[in-house]
Amino acid sequence: MTAPAAARPALPVPALAGTLPAAAVDAVLRAALLEDAPYGDLTSQTLIPAEARATAVLAARVPGVLSGGEVFAAAMKLTDPGADVELLVPDGSAFAAGAVLARVSGNARAVLLAERVALNLVQRMSAIATRTAEFVALVDGTGARITDTRKTTPGLRVLERYAVRCGGGANHRFGLSDAVLAKDNHLAVLTGGDPAKLTAVLREAKARLGHTTHFEVEVDRMDQIGPVLAAGVDTIMLDNFSLADLAAGVALVAGRARVEASGNVNLATVAGIAGTGVDVISIGALTHSVTALDLGLDIDLGPGAP
Repeated sequence: MTAPAAARPALPVPALAGTLPAAAVDAVLRAALLEDAPYGDLTSQTLIPAEARATAVLAARVPGVLSGGEVFAAAMKLTDPGADVELLVPDGSAFAAGAVLARVSGNARAVLLAERVALNLVQRMSAIATRTAEFVALVDGTGARITDTRKTTPGLRVLERYAVRCGGGANHRFGLSDAVLAKDNHLAVLTGGDPAKLTAVLREAKARLGHTTHFEVEVDRMDQIGPVLAAGVDTIMLDNFSLADLAAGVALVAGRARVEASGNVNLATVAGIAGTGVDVISIGALTHSVTALDLGLDIDLGPGAP
């Protein structure tokens, strides 16, 4: 993975503050701790005195972009409400290999109990933020927005979507309840593959929606764009189009709807896709295939440690 840490500045804190719901974080952490230690941590309970205290640091083994500081802190506080957690690098900030990202002091058993859950989540979230930042840097200056998709880990969508924002990206619809997105299978059922029917069926569907509901339609052929555009939809997704066809599609739409590109998007192709003039580039790989970023929790044995 190419790390953008040296070049990418931190995102402004107001862009992230308050956007990760505490209740959702708590629910994820409680479920994860129940899975990992349903009857407690047998190793720590056997080896570590109940009154022992420890200080540990969250350290970066590789460069990246941080996401999940609040999650790390919440995990430590969940196992030891009296723990002292200091977040040294804000979410959305680039860091170098060797950087100390956070420090926690508290009951030693509690720190060790929370360690794996906290690391698993902050490593995955930071990997997503780092990968997103790479894509964002490659489309800088084009006007194209990088967004995620619904290809998220079940149960972790709220965290993974937040991580995309930490990397400078934006979020697509959160779930199936948020907006209409008519894809190829929907259209096949509705039209039997006949583009001539598209405008009428889409207009009829749009008329049943509230005025605030976003309506997006995916197309995979140039001849579908005109009929979809005539229906007055908000966004047209051009799926797996060539660069030439993307540019032609943007020209055909001519600002009458937002144009989204999807399919075959990677670090080698994204700049060319952005150069066609599309408004949005959605990328499932931001969340579905990242590799956890190498972060570690190290017990601090230095002066002043408990």
